[in-house]
Amino acid sequence: MNSTVTEQLIDFNEKQRVFHLHNNLISYIFSIEKGGFLSHLYFGKRVRNYHGQLKNPQRDRGFSDNLPGTQDRTYSLDFLLQEYSSQGDGDFRKPAAVIRQANGSQSTFFVYRAHTISSGKPKLEGLPAAYLLDGSEAQTLTVTLEDELSHVELELMYTIYRDRPVIARSVKLTNKGTTTINVEKLASLQLDLPADRKQVISLPGAHMNERHLERENVNFGVKSFSSRRGTTSHQMNNFIALCDPNTDEFTGDVYGFSLVYSGNHKEEVEKDPYGAIRILVGINDEQFDWQVKSKQSFQTPEVLLTYSDNGFNGLSHTLHKLLRERVARGKFQYALRPILVNNWEATFMDFNEDKLKPLVAEAKQLGLEMFVLDDGWFGHRDDDRSSLGDWQVFQKKFPAGLKRFADYVHTNHLKFGLWFEPEMISIDSELYRQHPDYMLQVPGRQPSPSRDQYVLDIGREAVRENIHDQISQLLDSCPIDYIKWDMNRHLTDIYSKALPAERQGETFHRYVLGLYKLLEELTTEYPNILFEGCSGGGGRFDAGLLYYMPQSWTSDNTDAVARMQIQYGTSLAYPVSSMAAHVSVSPNQQTGRTTSLQTRGAVAMSGVFGYELDLTQLTVAEKTVVKKQVSLYKKIRPIIQYGTFIRLLDPSKGNHCAWMFVATDKSVAVVFSFKLLAEAQPDFKRLKLAGLDPQKDYQNTTSGEIFGGDELMNTGFYESIQPGDFNSQMYYFKLV
Repeated sequence: MNSTVTEQLIDFNEKQRVFHLHNNLISYIFSIEKGGFLSHLYFGKRVRNYHGQLKNPQRDRGFSDNLPGTQDRTYSLDFLLQEYSSQGDGDFRKPAAVIRQANGSQSTFFVYRAHTISSGKPKLEGLPAAYLLDGSEAQTLTVTLEDELSHVELELMYTIYRDRPVIARSVKLTNKGTTTINVEKLASLQLDLPADRKQVISLPGAHMNERHLERENVNFGVKSFSSRRGTTSHQMNNFIALCDPNTDEFTGDVYGFSLVYSGNHKEEVEKDPYGAIRILVGINDEQFDWQVKSKQSFQTPEVLLTYSDNGFNGLSHTLHKLLRERVARGKFQYALRPILVNNWEATFMDFNEDKLKPLVAEAKQLGLEMFVLDDGWFGHRDDDRSSLGDWQVFQKKFPAGLKRFADYVHTNHLKFGLWFEPEMISIDSELYRQHPDYMLQVPGRQPSPSRDQYVLDIGREAVRENIHDQISQLLDSCPIDYIKWDMNRHLTDIYSKALPAERQGETFHRYVLGLYKLLEELTTEYPNILFEGCSGGGGRFDAGLLYYMPQSWTSDNTDAVARMQIQYGTSLAYPVSSMAAHVSVSPNQQTGRTTSLQTRGAVAMSGVFGYELDLTQLTVAEKTVVKKQVSLYKKIRPIIQYGTFIRLLDPSKGNHCAWMFVATDKSVAVVFSFKLLAEAQPDFKRLKLAGLDPQKDYQNTTSGEIFGGDELMNTGFYESIQPGDFNSQMYYFKLV
């Protein structure tokens, strides 16, 4: 079925049986092949029309099964570039769908039944997703596939934006049969590409060492990127990219795959025996088993599929704009984020109201805009062994209640922020004593502690209501401007007392759905509070969380040199407005490295800026530097947080790192350049900029020199050589 839509972004050629999704930037083409199977034909730079030249070649390949009931040996799903595959259909590559039938069989054959083309984009129930402000921004193709024997139906959803090189994809399964089935795997996206040399980029890491760029050839076999930890994880982010071997920051083809989800994920890249490449992205099928009864449905998370022929910076620009403009929401979506100081590295949990007041007073004097009270203000918490789950104020530290201290912060013309870890529980807590069943725990087994804390089963409504009500009671009684929402462990002891034995495979995903429901409620009820995500730093840094919280703590590692690589890698997939970055003490508490206040400031000012140290211990000279940094950041903040971010020099590839920010009208550019280690005989390297207007002139506001935008981008300039390690330089160019 093809509805009439003006300014079509999606065409269906009934004669060729070909779908063509297109705008002025990209084309995505696939067809209905023999037997009703969908075959991928093309994804990349826009083509005006498609004339049928990419019909999949057919060949008799040994040991490749053919369609049931046919004698045609040249047609096999085993080498067809499929749009969506399933277990048991004769395709021996990794399947997108694995469905266990009531009789134990895992075999399904999903074939085309119908399609609709409509304006707009449907919402995904219970899940974050990219959205529209106006229905004319995008069109959606929904292709319905059916397994004729079991009457299980799949709806493949493709939404193409009118002015962005983006296609949002997801899958909805509906059981229209009479027996219960179990979904063991249901990828949100499958993309089969023809034989070619490709490389895959992932963002692996560890706690305090997140999201480093890893680039490797796509070789024969299967390469899997995943998390089994219940969260996106520090260890492997849920974004990958596929590129040509010669692609760099500014040139070459690259495809991006961003999963809008905050739990277990898996991205699979398979090169088959004939060189074709299959990409699968979705919920990790390990420890996943979802029961779907007759007439029930299951919806997968969304994948944002992007394409650039202008290298990695081009891909990042698309993702940054999309995530800022059509994933992040609410009052703070475009708001200038406040410059804060967090008391954690200044006091840890050893504080009371009187000890905190000098920090507040100093923050005011230095021109900061918010004071954030971190862990240790609730229950009877003096260390990390107690009180998680008891979100009432610790009377010993705040004898007159938290409101009096919040009012004190506000009288000093600062906003007040507060740390929470709502998904966790301590054994030493009133919540555990009253509701031990709220904790994830396998019957008969001792649960596994991490940081002496355990995980609440927030997939359960009663657990969510308890936490929601505790937080709401505090927020209703105390003026709070900001919440840092932390999560300091991964999920173990995966067993929910709310589910029967045969449905325990749903626990991980129900946890994520419960988190989303709780966040939706709180962010809707308290729209004037800025929420920041955190999971031991960057352990849950993903597009799903960005839907509820416009920024996240990028890493617990605040060392400026380490942060260069962390922030560089993070920027491949996520906008600067989402990346919180703070100046901390030197020598650094995580690495012991000594770094200048200038360099620490330059790295932190390249994100959502703040401080995480004892302001009262700064020298007079250091306070002067801080005041200048704060004043400078207030000047450049709009460009940093909402301008165009461009990576120039990768710190993992040499002794230099550089990036820059350009105003949307190209009137101003801010450049940060870093040299890591001093050299006795340093080389003379030119720094070339990007993103400027080549026809206009720019003035270096420090030196007064004037250069053409074309000069700065093509000839570049030599930087001055400074003695010592870990040096930084900043340049501010303004349109003449």
